[in-house]
Amino acid sequence: MEPTDDELELIRQSGVALRVGRLSLSAGTGSYRVKASMARIARALGIERHHAHVTLTEITTTSHRGRSFRTEVTEVRSIGINADRLSELEKLVSEVDETHLKTGEHAQVDTINAALDRIAARPALYPALLNALWSSIACAAFAFLNNGGLIEVVGVFFGAGLGQLVRRAMLHRGYNQFGVTMIAATVACLVYLGFVQSLAGLGLTESHHQAGYVSAVLFLIPGFALVTGALDLAKLDFSAGVARLVYALMLLTSAALAVWAVSVAVGLAPDPVAPIGLSPVVLLVLRFVASFFGVLGFALMFNSPWRMAVAAATVGMIANVIRIELVDVGVVAQAAAAGATLLVGLMAAWVAPRLRVPRITVSVPAVVIMVPGVAAYRAVFQLSNGNTTQALAFGVQAGLVVISISIGLAAARMLTDKAWAFER
Repeated sequence: MEPTDDELELIRQSGVALRVGRLSLSAGTGSYRVKASMARIARALGIERHHAHVTLTEITTTSHRGRSFRTEVTEVRSIGINADRLSELEKLVSEVDETHLKTGEHAQVDTINAALDRIAARPALYPALLNALWSSIACAAFAFLNNGGLIEVVGVFFGAGLGQLVRRAMLHRGYNQFGVTMIAATVACLVYLGFVQSLAGLGLTESHHQAGYVSAVLFLIPGFALVTGALDLAKLDFSAGVARLVYALMLLTSAALAVWAVSVAVGLAPDPVAPIGLSPVVLLVLRFVASFFGVLGFALMFNSPWRMAVAAATVGMIANVIRIELVDVGVVAQAAAAGATLLVGLMAAWVAPRLRVPRITVSVPAVVIMVPGVAAYRAVFQLSNGNTTQALAFGVQAGLVVISISIGLAAARMLTDKAWAFER
């Protein structure tokens, strides 16, 4: 039986809604945002009901109009972060939805497809060398915030930059993500240690400065996956949330095992470092500077436009310094993290609509710098060495902070978004 013209039109409309979801999912956003974007486009196209099931790599949708329905499935094999694409998709979805609500006219399939073609064809905002530079800046800032000195900061700058350069080149050639993560972590560690050893060979330093080499791999922290996975769980989307958290854990473990292998080969250990001996005022100023550039580096590495990246950096700088100061006066790390991320979520709720960008593109880079990557790496290192008690201590510490980060962001969404505050 031949499909009617109305059924053919439903097929085309369903395909466009699914394409919006696929582009959103491949850009790294959470499943709740993917579903919302598809639903708004479907409504604007004239689809009466639209249901979607979204996981980390798959989308299943069913579109209804009258007695007709269309079910489609798509798969996303390339998982990454592209904040610029998320922003462009959010603008498109908002414009189409607002026009439909104002005029009552349905959007045209060809018009939306043309806009999606343009968004999909947009190249990365920054070439490989600039992308590596953003990684260098972010991790160098991390090194200072983790009590590293000048030598650690410079060594991490070189190690993280070359590691990200290798990582990006291999991912663009389609290599397995977990294998690429291990290789990039190894490169970053070896470059850092090679830099420090060169200084020691020239007589410029007497210390191995081993504390910094863990900071050199912090560009591999799957911050987006950790945060979006936890937010998916907060929305009771367990299939997507659990998948994202498992994916993040596998990436983190891959990087940590590479760090452990390098540590064993060269006889080093990522032990905690004593605080830097600076005056309180100087230390506070440097923490503001390091927090700003740390978040800025991560935001730019996620392919954020400059305006979006500066907004995220400003929000993250304020919240992260407050978090650090709270810990210094005796507040437990997880409570400080929850309070700081609640502040991030509230500020992002005010900033993002004014920039007309998705809230996640401001809030996630701002909290990535709070993710306890060093503690997580130390947990895997100690576990690999058979030191179960120490591994549990570091692992529990890291886990509690990540949970607290998620609670803070989820609480902010509930306070500022009715769709999160009430289950319908």
